[in-house]
Amino acid sequence: MNMAVMDIIEKRKSVRTYETTPIGENAYASIMEYLGREENLRGPFGGTARIEWVWAKGEDGDGKAVRLGAYGVIQNPQAYLVGVGRNDQKALLEFGYIFHKLILYATGLGLGTCWIGGTFSRKSFARELELHPGEIIPCITPLGYPREKQRLLDATMRYVVKADQKKPWRELYYDSGFGQLLAPESAGRLAAALEMVRLGPSASNKQPWRAVLSADRQQVHFYLQHTPNYSGNKLGFEMQRIDIGIAACNFELACRELGIQGAWTVHDPQLGAIDQHTEYMLSYKLS
Repeated sequence: MNMAVMDIIEKRKSVRTYETTPIGENAYASIMEYLGREENLRGPFGGTARIEWVWAKGEDGDGKAVRLGAYGVIQNPQAYLVGVGRNDQKALLEFGYIFHKLILYATGLGLGTCWIGGTFSRKSFARELELHPGEIIPCITPLGYPREKQRLLDATMRYVVKADQKKPWRELYYDSGFGQLLAPESAGRLAAALEMVRLGPSASNKQPWRAVLSADRQQVHFYLQHTPNYSGNKLGFEMQRIDIGIAACNFELACRELGIQGAWTVHDPQLGAIDQHTEYMLSYKLS
């Protein structure tokens, strides 16, 4: 990649309409090399996920297609990256971290992507893979080169989910505890990393992450603000746990780029909660 990670995070957006141009050999080889490295498929706590490349029309171009159900929201995808993981709370978080890191990598190669968790036929993709007992396909992304002029449907979809309307800091970040809001100027060197979290994608753009910066400025505690009666959880797993993995990925990658050293831990600081829908998830401890 020739771009800084934070530039990629700021640039990336969901792409639903692609050129018919085949994916270049260099881009394909780069992603396959990425997938071949075990460290790239490992989450913040050592959990793993499996990601498979599936050609949209069959590897030999014989017309065998994998369809995204009847929704028709994706046009001209050249391939898909299909994520496979286990359905438990920790595994879903790690899946979000792993899959988002790959999506950022693909974006850096000039490819378009789109997180898809609900509007595709899991059975169609399962037929292309060999799922092991206990495995699910939480999300996929199409791949291809973004069409310069997007369809009206793309703009409509972004409007419906308010993709371009991110929550402000005052709704996401807290200082020392949930009783005081965190101002960007009070976050010091962590402000840019927290901004990358704010800009990250999430299911239905709910942005369910909340974060508390400790009083000594040495830890950031991440919480999941569950959306009551969220329809995405009717898929048989909690989609919003994947969102926390996305937040963790953006935060850690930004910290690395800023030269901020740290590590993930799970140790509830017992700060209470905003309400009954708030759940502690993980913390980033500076070193």
